[in-house]
Amino acid sequence: MDEPIIVGIDIGTTKICTLVGRVEEDGILRILGVGIEPSKGMRKGIPVDVGAVTQAISRSIEKAERTSGMEITSALVSLAGSQVSSVNSRGVVGVSGRTIDEDDVIRSMEAARAVAIPHNREIIHVIQRGFTVDGQPGIRMPLGMYGYRLEVETHIITVAASAVENLRNCVLQAGANTSQFVLNPLASAEVVLSETEREMGVVVCDVGGGTTDMAIFIEGDVWHTMILGVGGDLLTSDIAHGLRLPIPQAEEIKKQHGHTVETEVGENEEFYVRPFGEEKPLQIRRRELALIIEARVEEIFSLVLQEIKRSGYDGLLPAGMVLTGGSSSLPGIRTIGSQVLGLPVRIAKPENLVGMTDQLYSPAYSTSVGLLKWQMLMTEIGGESSQTIISSHGGGFDWEYVKNLIRRLFP
Repeated sequence: MDEPIIVGIDIGTTKICTLVGRVEEDGILRILGVGIEPSKGMRKGIPVDVGAVTQAISRSIEKAERTSGMEITSALVSLAGSQVSSVNSRGVVGVSGRTIDEDDVIRSMEAARAVAIPHNREIIHVIQRGFTVDGQPGIRMPLGMYGYRLEVETHIITVAASAVENLRNCVLQAGANTSQFVLNPLASAEVVLSETEREMGVVVCDVGGGTTDMAIFIEGDVWHTMILGVGGDLLTSDIAHGLRLPIPQAEEIKKQHGHTVETEVGENEEFYVRPFGEEKPLQIRRRELALIIEARVEEIFSLVLQEIKRSGYDGLLPAGMVLTGGSSSLPGIRTIGSQVLGLPVRIAKPENLVGMTDQLYSPAYSTSVGLLKWQMLMTEIGGESSQTIISSHGGGFDWEYVKNLIRRLFP
């Protein structure tokens, strides 16, 4: 097969989604296989029961193999969790009065990477934020420029080595190798952001089951990332406590009757539930449910706003927020987000998919599809062959692609 086959495994707190895709000649991504399985043994993006996580990943991979007819041996894997952190670093190299080439760019990135990182942490991404040549800042890509001194500002994302190793072992025991970890909001951004939003200044907010993952993009590059240990599971827990229901029933009620804005719910809208200790179902006003959800959603967005202000980039986001993730499907959540943040908010999901896509047109699968988009970029520049299952275009680096790609990532 000439077209490369790519695989991504999105390991979330509530679901595990394995996707198999093929990059066709015209650059279209065709989904060949889908394996969606409820997640077990994960809490806030971190494995807490390795055996349960391994089994869930294994079942997800098996489903994707059956639907695609291919054996999965290697994949990109999503990463989230409160143990993720980031730091900014600067790398400086001498050029000796000549034209800057690709080797100089890579050397500067490696110099920035040589920052003091605790031994118990692992670097996941080194992302450039801009170059400076001989004191001239604001350079997007210095290839072909003449100079003596090249500097690069980078955003380095690290995670606890134990968390990465546990997740890597779970995937390995499920029968696949991890070719690379990709932070959730960076994967989602490949699907939900437009180039205009990246340039103007925007924050991607992926509200999942256990975590809320954020990435701030300014002038086309990642300037800040953060994982908050709050998500849709808190809404479910609040409903379970407020209405005295089992967690699974509370989750179903949230999906069927949930609303984020109490005033947008009709006065007479009601539904029936059977709480603990009751022999017969009780009638519950939908406004009561909305009141529970609204309070927690406001708190989540308040934490997001606090993090945006802490980053110092709150005045540089004219494009506002792009909201995605499973919890963003709740009716009215965009309204609350816009009120709390004081920013324009839109909800985004994967678009323009080809193949087995029926289940994927939902904000819940932005990270899953984003993993494949990320790997498409790596394939285009002849990335590691281990990142593709069948084949790669190979043939070394195509620096026309690198000029665009290296601005986004340097794994």
